[in-house]
Amino acid sequence: MSQFVPEHILVVDDDPRIRQMLARYFEEEGYRVSVAGDGQAMHDHLRKSPADVILLDLVLPREDGLALMRDLRVHSDVPILMLTGRNDLIDRVIGLEMGADDYITKPFHLREVLARVRTALRRRRPTAAGAEQPMTEIYCFDGLRLDAARRQLLSRDGTLIELTSGEFDMLCVLVRHAGRVLSREMLMDLTRGRALEAFDRTIDAQIARLRRKIEADPGHPTIIKSVRGVGYVFTAKIVRMDD
Repeated sequence: MSQFVPEHILVVDDDPRIRQMLARYFEEEGYRVSVAGDGQAMHDHLRKSPADVILLDLVLPREDGLALMRDLRVHSDVPILMLTGRNDLIDRVIGLEMGADDYITKPFHLREVLARVRTALRRRRPTAAGAEQPMTEIYCFDGLRLDAARRQLLSRDGTLIELTSGEFDMLCVLVRHAGRVLSREMLMDLTRGRALEAFDRTIDAQIARLRRKIEADPGHPTIIKSVRGVGYVFTAKIVRMDD
């Protein structure tokens, strides 16, 4: 009989009060929690034990959160939730463009943080052995192959394209609504399940990142097109290959 292993949350914040508060809260919820006050401590923890999700403060001593996130994304698709005390649109957009899956503005409510973490983990969690398998859902477009059930995107030469959980969810929504213009509000609701904040450009950041990974020429996209003043539309021809 296999032993239950709690999911591992790594909290990276230079404020010891926030680290202690989050660690205590998530441990009470049944998670294993590690804390780090800077980038060096974060890397030390990850070498010892990979994290299932990282809560990463943007303002850290020596090396800031954006730099750390850029380094992480070179070799890992672990869900990263930004913690920021600055309600600055530019910071949020840059963070999302660099690979963050979500952002949480300080001060925050612990139950909201828990909900965001659970969502990130649910997207990442594989289907349990013996559980009912999801219906096969495969889409081919522009030489790419999207396997929604396995959460994989294969390139034109058959190699795996690394997508964050947020990028993958965005692509699935666009593909499933191909040919239909989707507003930013609709995309936010379909991918994150929460209302779009006023002047929020997080959707634009996600689309920009996706284009860089799937478009032959991201500056002149032919797969995901913009509709001025409205949103985006997936225009590539799709062949669905469900078994």
